[in-house]
Amino acid sequence: MQKLTELPILRVGLIGSGFIAAFHLQSMLGVRNVSVGGVYSRSAQRRARIADKARSLGLGQARVFDSIEAMAISGEVDALWLLTPNDTRLNIMREIHRVTKAGAPLRAVACEKPLARTLAEAREMRRLAEDAGLLHGYLENQIFSTAVIRGKDIIWRRAVPGSGRPYLARAAEEHSGPHEPWFWQGDKQGGGVLSDMMCHSVEVARFMLTAPGANRQSLRLVSASATTANLKWTRPHYAADLKKRMGIDFAKRPVEDFARGILTMEDADGHQLMIEATTSWAYVGAGLRIQLELLGPEYSMEFSSLSTGLKVFLSRTLTGSEGEDLVEKQNAEQGLMPVVEDEAGIYGYTDENRHMVEAFRLGTSPAETFDDGVGVMEMLMGLYRSAELGQTVHFPDPELEHYVPPVAR
Repeated sequence: MQKLTELPILRVGLIGSGFIAAFHLQSMLGVRNVSVGGVYSRSAQRRARIADKARSLGLGQARVFDSIEAMAISGEVDALWLLTPNDTRLNIMREIHRVTKAGAPLRAVACEKPLARTLAEAREMRRLAEDAGLLHGYLENQIFSTAVIRGKDIIWRRAVPGSGRPYLARAAEEHSGPHEPWFWQGDKQGGGVLSDMMCHSVEVARFMLTAPGANRQSLRLVSASATTANLKWTRPHYAADLKKRMGIDFAKRPVEDFARGILTMEDADGHQLMIEATTSWAYVGAGLRIQLELLGPEYSMEFSSLSTGLKVFLSRTLTGSEGEDLVEKQNAEQGLMPVVEDEAGIYGYTDENRHMVEAFRLGTSPAETFDDGVGVMEMLMGLYRSAELGQTVHFPDPELEHYVPPVAR
């Protein structure tokens, strides 16, 4: 790859117009040296709406394009943010590869988690980006969470030198179910809650266990053990609810709504390390709950997204429409409720975009790349195969190269 010149402003082109695209826009209010140069989505109505939102936030001209090629060759964007459903990403990356090889003036592509539906697809995503000569970034927001960044810094700076590295990371993410129908469809999403949410959990846990400045590959993956289950959404009442709201027959073709996994790893000195991850679409609390722990010989760290400093109480006489103005995946509008006052910052989107924008603007590779996205998919496929076989999977496992989880077949 030729050396890239520094840009005064990175002009981002958004591919996608759903919930996550709106989240990225909100987070970019806290990012310097960025503008939204263009927007593309399959839906003309939705791409116009997300472009209007970008302009209303003062993030740039956000020109609406009717194809990826038109946006890529326009000269109005420098980097693309790929934010579409999982089943579309590989074909979109092929199109980005084609237009870049044909001369489109792009320097980088960033892709929302997970990178793909399978390990084979993830490897192809990386190959296409590298063959096109593009910088690439993997958009895993939780490793950029303000609590994770601050907590990891303190542990590794104050605790590790006096007692040794951390050896156990726990990560749990739970809510009451996704927003869009495609998340519930295994062939489109690539799985169920293990694919959708454990991609966050295993990577933020691996990040916390990784020494500052080292890449994630410095930890050798040893084994995976997992259990998946259908706890809530296959029950007739809830399956009927999904059919009414989402138009999908979940009773006929379900995906897991609960997953628990253990990954064993080794560092360069042969120390055994553990990741314990739990994810669920069957949790009904105030809203999305993220819980993280990092344990070492003489210390520990913990974080819970619902243990907020700000809470509000609304009595039973106060009624109103349903919303998510207090917390993502909000389940109530009355009682004592936590308020996540800066979701974009606390969940990591602001620092994630700040980091990616600055790396791409300067022409350097970011700290989280498609290499990490491939690593995440290897962990997830190992966990799915373990759950299917009912036994521990050991790495490297050549069967994972073309493995497809049962719910996605």
